[in-house]
Amino acid sequence: MRLILWYQRSKNRWWALPLILPALFLPLVVSLNTQTLLDGGRVFLLYMPLAFMTAFVMLFGWAAFPGIVLALLIRYVPLKGELMASVYTLHCLVPLGVSWFCYHVFVPRRHAVRFDMINLVAARMFWLVWVNGTLFLLFYETGLLLGIYDTEFLIFPDMLWTVRTLINYQAVLIGSMIGLPFFYYLLRIIVNPRFIKSFWSRMRTQIQPGVTFSEIMLWGGLVVLLALLLLNPINETSTIFSTDYTLILLLPVMLWGAMRFGFLFITQAWTLLLIILSNRFHNYQSPDMGMELHLAIVSSCYGVFSVTIYLMAGVITRQRIFYNKARRLAYIDPVLQMPNLRALSRDIGLQRWSVISLITIPDLELLGRNYGVLLRIQYKQQLAAFLRKELMAKETVYHLSGASLALRLQHDSDAEHDQLYPPKIEAIYQRLRQFRFVWNGLPLQPQVGMSYCYVRHPVSHLYLLLGELSTMAERSLTTFHPENLQMQGSNPVQNEVKHKVEMMNRLQHALDNGRFVLMAQRIEGMRGDSHYEILLRMLGDNQEMLTPDIFMPIAQEFGLSSRIDRWVLNAVLMFMSRHSKALPGCQFSINLTPASVCRAHFPLEVKRLLTRYHIEPWQLIFEITDCDSLVSLKQANNTINMLQHMGCRIAIDNFGAGYGTYAILKELSADILKIDGRFIRNILSSSLDYQAVSSICQLARIKKMQIVAECVETEAIREVVTALGIDYIQGFLISSPQPLEDLVNDKNPPL
Repeated sequence: MRLILWYQRSKNRWWALPLILPALFLPLVVSLNTQTLLDGGRVFLLYMPLAFMTAFVMLFGWAAFPGIVLALLIRYVPLKGELMASVYTLHCLVPLGVSWFCYHVFVPRRHAVRFDMINLVAARMFWLVWVNGTLFLLFYETGLLLGIYDTEFLIFPDMLWTVRTLINYQAVLIGSMIGLPFFYYLLRIIVNPRFIKSFWSRMRTQIQPGVTFSEIMLWGGLVVLLALLLLNPINETSTIFSTDYTLILLLPVMLWGAMRFGFLFITQAWTLLLIILSNRFHNYQSPDMGMELHLAIVSSCYGVFSVTIYLMAGVITRQRIFYNKARRLAYIDPVLQMPNLRALSRDIGLQRWSVISLITIPDLELLGRNYGVLLRIQYKQQLAAFLRKELMAKETVYHLSGASLALRLQHDSDAEHDQLYPPKIEAIYQRLRQFRFVWNGLPLQPQVGMSYCYVRHPVSHLYLLLGELSTMAERSLTTFHPENLQMQGSNPVQNEVKHKVEMMNRLQHALDNGRFVLMAQRIEGMRGDSHYEILLRMLGDNQEMLTPDIFMPIAQEFGLSSRIDRWVLNAVLMFMSRHSKALPGCQFSINLTPASVCRAHFPLEVKRLLTRYHIEPWQLIFEITDCDSLVSLKQANNTINMLQHMGCRIAIDNFGAGYGTYAILKELSADILKIDGRFIRNILSSSLDYQAVSSICQLARIKKMQIVAECVETEAIREVVTALGIDYIQGFLISSPQPLEDLVNDKNPPL
């Protein structure tokens, strides 16, 4: 055991594997060279030792040089003597050392990462291939010129830069290019045999998704067929496919492999194939072509094909890595670093059955507004980590927008469908109730609701399903147990959610296609003046009229109320401008929802529309509805003040109906007070309603506000409200709602 530990700690030191491995493998690497005689001189088609030594330096760094020196001396001292062996050692070490030093300087970080990193290809090709090979060949030719090397290899002393030199140069560059990644990975496997598992996994990852075994076999069959055609010696019956013409056909086949199988696979395959083909180059030499021209063309093809295949494989693999990374990031929320809704949809598709649970924390929105968004982020992160202890390996917590989380649980059968509270859901719910969140020393435990349902792949309406689960989770806040969406009692809730979604779609369709109708109801003043209130109706599927109490709550919930207000305002002003001669000086009262009142730019929009349609501001009265829902009283006051400053009047609608109505009256500065019709309707039979109306009138006089009584339907009610000093009356006794366009033909236009 100690020996193994010592080996693991010491194997990368210069006196261990870096000293031994070069001497063992250099003879084998030299045997991979392809060389022949050309005009009496030696010429190489493939030179591999330089690539082996460079890969060795990349793996071990400067610790590799003693081993390389030892390997070169062991090999060349018996053959050339000590002096020539030393010269050849320097011949190899100087280019290698210079190129490695420059590469290390220009790529100081991550210089030894894998070879499919396209951002390092240029630096490696320049320093470790081109500079290294060029210096190596220059030293070789200089040695020939100076007579240091054997003179038998120097045929033309006055013509060093010949075709033979070009072929040798290409052989060094090609060998360095294809041999560098090949020997690097081979040495890593030898040093650490477990790396082969990582190499295999990385190579499989680079393969294009969708590649089948049949495609790999087809590609391999084509490569083998072309290789056999090239390796078959040329004879009298040979065709053009037995010549170097077939070598050109290898390029599209290898590019196919580069695009589909990734960098690691294709580079190793091309290196092995090129070693075999280069060693049998005589077999596909055309008899009509000279040896010198044949070697130059074949060597050039080797180089061009290698560069093309390597760059294509590197670029495609890099793009595939980026695509896979972007695809993985698309399933992760960038802020919370948790799986998102898209990941939930994907995981549901991977399993036949799943249990989907939704957790809602309604108070989290309020806490986030008070303490900042970071509280909401950390709460969700800590809650998700807290719940993962109850989950199995393939079960996950997902981030949903707002104050919700989702869980996907494993479910292999429908055996538990009839159980009201499956043990797994109950255990998670109890763990939820145990969760404590501490924010800057402040313990927080907001109320949590939970719902769940069983789903089977495929789930085509996941968003609708989550909406129903959200509604059931809100019910869980009052029942204090997880709610099953598929229980009989949940059908009304599901129908309510479906109704909301359908109504939202109808609202959107009405906004896009103008399927709203404007009605007008006369408001009569006790002093003879009058104006009209604009009442909004929406056309249903059967051309029926839908009142605002049906669609406006849903419009406010889905954020469409402000758009509806803008549509109504634009339509009314357009009508007033079009019929300004028939209805001179007419006044209209338009309802505003809280979303419009709390919008800072609303007064500017009103001013712009008044200018466009040439309408005076005093002709508009804005009725503020649902005052209890005003999000910001400060912004509402700013909006009201700006509208009043322009000359518009402000009315508070349905006064007395809300819990905080009197407080709102204290905060807002309005001109008109409209008493809710429920008080007026029962004013004759209920003394309590009579006293309420009387007190409202007194309060309005203190605030110097005009008063409007709604729902005046009988003469008796009219007499009572008149006695109370109310300024305006509205109801069916005065006028029924009528289409806005009918006012043009009205014999009693508003004054």
